Amino acid sequence: MSTPTAVAPGSGASTPAGSNRSLFTRLYTGTGAFAIVANRRKYYLLTLVIVAVCLASILLRGFSFGIDFTGGTKLTMPAGDVDKDRVAAVIEESVGEEPQMVQIVGTGNARIVEVETGFLTTDEIVAAKNAMFEEFQPVTATGETSIQAIGDSARSESWGGQVTKKALVALGVFLVIVFGYIAFRFEWQMSTAAIVALLFDVIVTAGIYSLVGFEVTPATVIGLLTILGFSLYDTVIVFDKVEENTRGLRHTASHTYAEEANLGVNQTLMRSIHTTVIGILPLLSLIVIAVWLLGVGTLMDLAIVQMVGIITGTFSSVFLATPLLVSLKERDPEIKRQTEKVLARREKAEATA
Repeated sequence: MSTPTAVAPGSGASTPAGSNRSLFTRLYTGTGAFAIVANRRKYYLLTLVIVAVCLASILLRGFSFGIDFTGGTKLTMPAGDVDKDRVAAVIEESVGEEPQMVQIVGTGNARIVEVETGFLTTDEIVAAKNAMFEEFQPVTATGETSIQAIGDSARSESWGGQVTKKALVALGVFLVIVFGYIAFRFEWQMSTAAIVALLFDVIVTAGIYSLVGFEVTPATVIGLLTILGFSLYDTVIVFDKVEENTRGLRHTASHTYAEEANLGVNQTLMRSIHTTVIGILPLLSLIVIAVWLLGVGTLMDLAIVQMVGIITGTFSSVFLATPLLVSLKERDPEIKRQTEKVLARREKAEATA
């Protein structure tokens, strides 16, 4: 079941066999050649740095919230062959306020210009619509040039707040259910490690949105919840292999818990990579369709947050969840005794060799 490893006496760190093979050979064979658990302190440090940067950005820079969170006015007009920059300039000239966003959605003759601004008064809306009509002469569905082709609507910031509140409640319920299930199916140490990995995914995804300045919309919040399922799936797959490798380990003196856990990560590493690539490819296609074909901003929001989440979820399941599990398990007196027994046996074997 296990691959022999060379261990420095008393260190608990392993040098996996086959580490001199090529990268792809080590990935596909899953023989434990990547010392992920043995180098867990480095990954903990990397994790802390990433989380610190993301939290600092969230606290200092904040987020770029969409109109559904900030509230405001939305103007729409048939796009024709208009230029977004010119639309933004016309709006700014007419109401004295730069629009928050100007985008063109749809394809062919169904393309529409969407302009989002802060709350506009009735007079400001009339001024903006008149300016847009004079500049672009939009045509209605019946083929007539009319100011009626320009629509307007108000968005309340309370709607976005309600979506966020419900999403946070759903997240809390989700985490409780996940903790209970994994504790029942495996053990509480695995539940704790999985929850920490999920929290890492949420913080890092939110931090990247803050750093890059992606607009946060209700679709972003919904997409953030969906990626937790992917991360949890990947983590449970790894934990299942770890549990299989360590079953009955306390009654043996051949390998430590850390070594068998590291082997489990290696055995599922290629699967994690494949799952990540397969998950990202359709999201890239979705972005291409959203941007160049349909121009649907909601699709873009969903695709970006899920792509970021899949990458962070893969990182956390491999480099955080299992190493953290090992750190928690090594506090167990029985695991400590078993590790000491393994190391003592190896020291004796080296002394008599």
